[in-house]
Amino acid sequence: MAYSKFFNWSRRAFLSATFAAAAVAALPFQPALAKDKPLKVAAIYTVPVEQQWVSRIHKALTAAQDRGDVTYVFSENTANTDYERVMREYAEQGMDLIVGEAFAVERAARKVAAEYPDTAFLMGSSFGPAKPNFSVFDNWIHEPSYLTGMIAGATTKSNVIGMVGGYAIPEVNRLMNAFMEGALSTNPDVKFLVTFINSWYDPPKAKEAAFAMIDKGADILYAERFGVSDAAKEKGILAIGNVIDTAGDYPGTILASALWHMEPTIDKAIEAVATDSFEPSDYGPYSYMSYGGGSFVADEKLAPADALKAAKEKEKEILDGLFRVNVNDSEPKSTM
Repeated sequence: MAYSKFFNWSRRAFLSATFAAAAVAALPFQPALAKDKPLKVAAIYTVPVEQQWVSRIHKALTAAQDRGDVTYVFSENTANTDYERVMREYAEQGMDLIVGEAFAVERAARKVAAEYPDTAFLMGSSFGPAKPNFSVFDNWIHEPSYLTGMIAGATTKSNVIGMVGGYAIPEVNRLMNAFMEGALSTNPDVKFLVTFINSWYDPPKAKEAAFAMIDKGADILYAERFGVSDAAKEKGILAIGNVIDTAGDYPGTILASALWHMEPTIDKAIEAVATDSFEPSDYGPYSYMSYGGGSFVADEKLAPADALKAAKEKEKEILDGLFRVNVNDSEPKSTM
C-alpha cells in the first residue's frame, strides 16, 4: 500500500467533516437485507490473505458469507499493474460490492469506479470518498496502539524500544507515533529505534532490521510487520503486536497487541448496499474503539500489573470520550 500524493487536502479534516454528516449513520448493524439473495462481493488484495492488514478484511467478509449475507470471492497477490484490470473484471461480473486497497493505485481505482456507477466500491485509501460510488476506509487503531505503548514503556528495562514498519505513510505513522506517545507517558526516559523496510510483506527483511535493533540494546520490539516477532522470540525479548493477535504463535513473546476489527466497517457497507443507500463516504471511524473497530490485549504474565491497570483505566477514558489519542501522521524518527 505505497503512498502517493495525488490529492492536496487534509484527509483528517475531510474525515471529520464527512463522518459528521449523515452519509454513514452510526446505527447498530442488523443483517436484515433488502435484497432477495445474498450480495455478490469481491475483494482484491495486493498481498496474501495471511498478511495482517488484509487478513482482517478477509475475516470480516468470510463472516458475512458464513451468515448468508454475501457470496464472497477474492484475488490475492494482485500486482499494482494488474489492479485496474482485476477491478474491471469483477465489475463486469456484476458484483454488488468490490472491496480493496487503493493506496498504490489511487487514480486508476477511482477511474474504474467511475466507469461502473452501479457497483459499490469500498477501498482502503489515504484520501477521501468520491462520487458517485467510491467509499474509503482504513485501520484507525491509534487508540489501542497508545495503550500498548503505555505497557511497553512501563515494561522495558533497557529503556530502548525498536520499531519496524512497512512504509512511512500516514496509516502506519499514526500508529507508531501513538505507540511512542503512550510509552513516553509511562516512561519519559524511553528511547526509540525506527526503521521502515519499504515493503508490506518481507518477513526476512523485517527480521533482519529487528536483529540490528536488538544489537543496539532494544529489549522490546514494535512489530508492525511480520518477521519482527520471530526475531524477538529467537533473542528471548518481548514484542508488541499490531492489527492481529499472534500471542498463540509466539507464547511468552507478545507483551501486548493493538487489534483491528474490520467487521463494523464491512457490516455497515453491506447494510448500505443491501438497502440501496450506499453513498460515497469515509468509513474510517468505524475502526475506532467506540465502534468496536479496535481493541487491545495484553499478556498478564508479562505485563506489570500496575501498567496493565493504568492501560485499562485509560481505555475506559477513551471509550467514555474523556481522553483523545493524538493523530500524528508525520514520519516517526529514531530518538537515539
